[in-house]
Amino acid sequence: MPTETTARVVRRPRVTTRTVTADICVVGAGIAGTSAALEAARLGRRVVIVDAAPALGGQAIGSIIGTIIGLYTHGPEPYQITHGIADDLIADLTAEGSLTRRISMTGTITFQYDEVRLARWIERNVEAAGIQVLVGAVMTGVIFEGRRLQVIELATRFGAVRVEAHGFVDASGDASLTYEAGLEVREPDAPVYGSLNFLIEGYDTDAVKHLVIADVHARLKERGAAYGLVRHDGFLMHFPGKNIMLANVTHFETPLDPLGSARMVFEGRRQADNVIQFLRAEFPDIFQNARVRVYGNPGLRQTRWIVGRKQLTLDEIKSGTRPPDAAARCAWWVELHNAPDLVHWEKFAPDHVYYIPLSCMVPRDADNVVAAGRCVDADVSALSAIRVMGPCIAMGTAAAHALDLAGTGAVGAIDYAALQARLADNLERR
Repeated sequence: MPTETTARVVRRPRVTTRTVTADICVVGAGIAGTSAALEAARLGRRVVIVDAAPALGGQAIGSIIGTIIGLYTHGPEPYQITHGIADDLIADLTAEGSLTRRISMTGTITFQYDEVRLARWIERNVEAAGIQVLVGAVMTGVIFEGRRLQVIELATRFGAVRVEAHGFVDASGDASLTYEAGLEVREPDAPVYGSLNFLIEGYDTDAVKHLVIADVHARLKERGAAYGLVRHDGFLMHFPGKNIMLANVTHFETPLDPLGSARMVFEGRRQADNVIQFLRAEFPDIFQNARVRVYGNPGLRQTRWIVGRKQLTLDEIKSGTRPPDAAARCAWWVELHNAPDLVHWEKFAPDHVYYIPLSCMVPRDADNVVAAGRCVDADVSALSAIRVMGPCIAMGTAAAHALDLAGTGAVGAIDYAALQARLADNLERR
C-alpha cells in the first residue's frame, strides 16, 4: 500500500524574519555576481548570493543573450584577457558540446552558448562552492550607517529575510543596492535602448546557410517600418547542428518606473512577433514556416549606475592608459544603443587594451560596497564598452578580492599592489 500523506496545522509565528550571516553578500546573480560569489568562496569566505529572479543566471540566462563577448582582444592575433571562472566555463561547456567558439574575419572571438546548460553550470558550481543562495528575494530596505552597509532586508514568498555581512557586491545591474542605501546614483539623460532576444524555430536549416545578414539589414531599413519595426541592424544567429536561431533585432526604451516594466515586456514581444512576420514575408524561402520558440526577458543595457570615487571616461578607454588601481582589462568596442534604428560603434585598433579602475567600482560614500557589471561608474559611451560579459566576469573577480583584502576595513584603503598581484591573470597574462 502507498504511504499515507499527512499534513500539520501551523500559524504564522510572531517573529517571522530569518537572519542569514556571511562575510560577503552578493546582490545579483548574473555573470558578474556569479563570478564574484565563486571567487569569494574560493578565497574561503562565507558567501550568500541574492537575486530577485527565481533562479540564478541573470540576463545571461533569462534574456537569452546567447553569446559571450569581451574575453579576447581584437585583431590578427587575439588573446584572452579575462580568466577566472571564464576558463572553467569555457572548458566545461565546450567539453559537453554546449559552447561554440567563433572567430570573425576581423579577429573577433565570441562564444555561442546554450543558455540551459550555462544555467546548470552556474547552479552546480555555486552549490559545490557551499554558497548560500536566496532567489525570488526582493530587497525591501537596508541599514547603512557610518559609511558601511550592514544589513539588507528582503521579502520572499516564504517570508522576510535579513542578510548581515561585512562586505557587499552590487551586481544588480541597476545599482539597486547602492540606490536603496541612499547613495548617489546616475541615470542616463536620454534613452539607452534595450532588446528582447528570442529563439526562432521552423525555418529551413539548409537554406539559412545562404542568408546574408547585410541583406536583412538593408530590407529592415527599407521595409521594417511597415511591420512596426524600428531597428535596422542586429543579428540572426543559427546554432550549428540545431534547428533554432537566436534573434537580436529589437529596440525599446527601458524605463525605471514599476509600471513601465510590464509595458517594456509587451513592447519587446510585440516587436519579436513583428520580426517573424517580416522574415516570413521578406525571406519566404527560409522563413515561411518560422515561429517564435521562446521569448527572452527584456535585455537591459544601461539603466542606473553608481557614482563612484572615479568615473571612467571614453577618452581613458581610448588612450589605454593603465591607472594605478587597475582591476580589470578590457578590449570590447564602444557599443552604444542610443538610437532606435542603429547601434553606434567605435572600434579600436587591433590589440588595443584598456583598464577598469577599482575606484569606478566603489561608491563614493561607502567603505564596504563594490559594484560589478553594468552598474559601475563610467560615462555613457565607456559604460557601453565595459558592460559585456567578459569584463563583467573580470569585475566580479576583482570585487571579491577587494572585499577579501579589506576584511572589516575600507575598500579604499587596500594595497593596490596586493590586489593586482592577485589579479595578474586578468591584468598581465597573454
